[in-house]
Amino acid sequence: MRRPCMRALERAPLRTLPCPPPREITHSSFLLLSTLQPLYSCMDTLHSKLTDEIPINKMTFSAYKQAQPMVNVSADNKVVVVMGATGTGKSRLAIDLATRFNAEIINSDKIQVYKGLDIITNKVTDEERRGVTHHLLGIIDPDEDFTAEDFIYHAMLATNDIIRRSRLPIIAGGSNSFIKALVDDAEFRSKYECCFLWVDVSMPVLHSFVAKRVNQMVNSGLVAEAREFFEPSGDYSRGIRRAIGVPEMDEFFRKEHFVEGETRANLLKAAIDEIKENTCKLCCRQLGKILMIAEQLKWRINRLNATEAFLRQGRDAAEAWEMSVVGPSTKILSNFLGVGDQIDSKLALCMPPRLQSNVISLESANN
Repeated sequence: MRRPCMRALERAPLRTLPCPPPREITHSSFLLLSTLQPLYSCMDTLHSKLTDEIPINKMTFSAYKQAQPMVNVSADNKVVVVMGATGTGKSRLAIDLATRFNAEIINSDKIQVYKGLDIITNKVTDEERRGVTHHLLGIIDPDEDFTAEDFIYHAMLATNDIIRRSRLPIIAGGSNSFIKALVDDAEFRSKYECCFLWVDVSMPVLHSFVAKRVNQMVNSGLVAEAREFFEPSGDYSRGIRRAIGVPEMDEFFRKEHFVEGETRANLLKAAIDEIKENTCKLCCRQLGKILMIAEQLKWRINRLNATEAFLRQGRDAAEAWEMSVVGPSTKILSNFLGVGDQIDSKLALCMPPRLQSNVISLESANN
């Protein structure tokens, strides 16, 4: 048994499931050539001219709340994995699917696993969770090191517990190294079959979005939150202080009491610009990692292009999210879980009337 991270979760026995081994996960091209180009170009001069072109639209995808799941699943060896770069809506999709399939979410973000920095790490709020149970979210002490081995241990505990209660585990987060370590684990592979969903957004659009999201974080208290974790001798290579938004503020905190006026404002602006730049670089690294591990492990990944939802506003954005991301994901999972007959008749009920005819047309085309 692996050694768990100190002061994390209470240890519980792993349960042996009488499941057949998962079928081989094969890799398909899934538009590799079209997605490589933005990866190569996004590391060029970052998008300072783009940051004012696309208004931020973080929580306009909340129009389709659902009190009860559409389908109660009992899948002893099924696990869903939601991947994507930071800011693409992984948590949003995971919650949307959890409300439809009676699921619980296991966080796979290596920074959100820590307590604190809720603004900087962009943790989902209680309201945004919509009653969906989340595991491994804000549970580790800020100074602890939470490794991939720790994640495997605790993710296995959570997965076994969720399935024991006849629910569906959805693993969601941006730390692809954690996901790769988990699905590459011999014990995990021997028990579970995975369905991989990749939420993708055009890099120029995503860069603009995350830059504006940083502005929103600043307005919500990013500076004060980062100050709580500032220590002149602090180690930015371990624990929660690795989070983008903390090291970048170091110089400002060291000098803010010795300067004022325009000099102080310029110091703060430089720190915020660095946060934006490093976040955009993270997006590019995450995209590259997804493509790389898909090739290495021969995964079949279902790519969901959410760009249109990010380009729209208000109700139009919510409808684009439903049609481009949630609807296709629901169809993919219903087939993966073998509940297509149950879900098809209920899928349109969570959409506005003007979209229901589109869903019927899509179903007719697929049948």
